[in-house]
Amino acid sequence: MKQGYFITFEGPDGSGKTTISTLVFNKLKEHGYRAIYTREPGGSSIAEQIRQIILDPQNIEMDKKTEALLYAASRRQHLVEKILPHLQDGDIVISDRFVDSSLAYQGVGREIGLQEVWDINMFAIEGRVPDLTIFLDIDPELGLARINNRSFKDRLDQESLEFHKKVFSGYQQIKEKYQERMVIFDATQTIEELTSEVYDTIINWIATKESHDMD
Repeated sequence: MKQGYFITFEGPDGSGKTTISTLVFNKLKEHGYRAIYTREPGGSSIAEQIRQIILDPQNIEMDKKTEALLYAASRRQHLVEKILPHLQDGDIVISDRFVDSSLAYQGVGREIGLQEVWDINMFAIEGRVPDLTIFLDIDPELGLARINNRSFKDRLDQESLEFHKKVFSGYQQIKEKYQERMVIFDATQTIEELTSEVYDTIINWIATKESHDMD
């Protein structure tokens, strides 16, 4: 049985990645693809419990390194309990966030350092990075304006514009560093346009991969 494909969605807060990733996943299922949808932090029972700790708005005293380690711990559990088994079964795994988020938010946003956060996560994921990353690009001010309409804001949603600008800067570095697996989209498009573009990109990418595998 062939291995599945690990596809992640990344982008700053307010980029619409949860909405678009869900719509693309549903479209894949409608067209007969074997796919599962998951998210980070979370994705499995233990990882979801860690998510509650990380994002609880009351946990304002959380140390930045504790935060980074909790994300890595959640990711490890998510990977071994959900992602890897489905990939081994030949499924397409669609994940709302993965390691790139830690690099941007903790590595640059929290100023821990890209390499330091990368090293923590390499211990957790043992080199299992996404096969393809869909990046939804949006200016941090516009992204924050979008999330201001949310009825509930988690601990990271409530961070300052300065923090989110640092995260945006981190993502610019990540897009350049891992450009071989990144496809970047303008997140200011309509939901319909973005869903269609991303879906077509994924389908074409899968077709290309399978064509090469047959050579």
